[in-house]
Amino acid sequence: MYTVLVVDDSKSMRIMLEDMINAIDDFEVVASADDAFEARDKIKEYEPDLVTIDLNMPKMDGAVFLRNLMRLHAMPAVVISSESERGNDIFDDGAVGFIPKPSPGESLATFQNNIKETLLNLTFLLKRYTLKKPKGSRVVKTAEPTYKVHPDEVIKSKPALLPGSKVIAIGSSTGGVDSLLQVFSKLSGDLPPIVMTQHIPYGFSNSFAHRLNDNSLINVREAKNGMVLKNGHAYLAPGNMHMTIKKINKAYVVELLDTQKVSFHKPSVNVMFRSINNVVGSSAMAVMMTGMGDDGSIAMKEMYDNGIYTLAQNEESCVVFGMPAKAIACGAVKDIVHLDDIAKSIMNFSKRR
Repeated sequence: MYTVLVVDDSKSMRIMLEDMINAIDDFEVVASADDAFEARDKIKEYEPDLVTIDLNMPKMDGAVFLRNLMRLHAMPAVVISSESERGNDIFDDGAVGFIPKPSPGESLATFQNNIKETLLNLTFLLKRYTLKKPKGSRVVKTAEPTYKVHPDEVIKSKPALLPGSKVIAIGSSTGGVDSLLQVFSKLSGDLPPIVMTQHIPYGFSNSFAHRLNDNSLINVREAKNGMVLKNGHAYLAPGNMHMTIKKINKAYVVELLDTQKVSFHKPSVNVMFRSINNVVGSSAMAVMMTGMGDDGSIAMKEMYDNGIYTLAQNEESCVVFGMPAKAIACGAVKDIVHLDDIAKSIMNFSKRR
């Protein structure tokens, strides 16, 4: 059972959220709070596995509370708010999910389904968090996820035997929004094509691609079917599709897959990495950045075994040292570097023959 603290200044919304979350298998609301200061005390008292946060709250804005929470007591947090225009920022601040509140006249069933889908997609991350709780924390026994889709069910592993032209692939999740902005601000504009999978909800990936574009010499776009990969360009997987590439004549072309989630994610780093290994082979570079969970480690090990240069962000500079740690543990990583040095490593790779 995963325990949840609901933070919202509206009593009726707190009651609604409690009912909806308690109706989900393996989730239980153990407490609620109507402002950040009460939430702080409830977190200390109940040590929940997950907190939901409204943005518009009295005494302390929800985004400020989220930033303070990640700095002082990092834990999984989902923002549930009607302020969708601020949705991008909450991923910068460390949230692992965003759920828009229902607008007037909108079906509550849709809202409930969004909550259920978001929380169930976080069960693997929550399990890792509960296992890492400091000694003395209240430990809640949880069952293993009943089904975790392997990348084989979406894309088969057929490593390319001959290298093609260079492509750089980057995978990231929690903390990745801000980290990618830092990396892209330092990149030169003459690099091989870059493809990226960042775990981000549908509706936010396009605006995030524009933010990267505005803060980089690289031309960054949300990936669309049929886009031809070009030097000096980067392509971000949409928030609801797996991104792969295929080779047509001598060109690499984006192919988006609307299939089941892999490793609990769509887009999945495993799917993208495996596609790069299948098509580009040993001339590619793979970068694993901050993120919760293990998405990407399966395919990154295949890339490493196929001679692809693999790099992981170090623990010190990660918001969550989950995905890089898993890749390192399974022997999939050639080099481990600080966030500040990832851009330099990418540019050095691009100059190699």
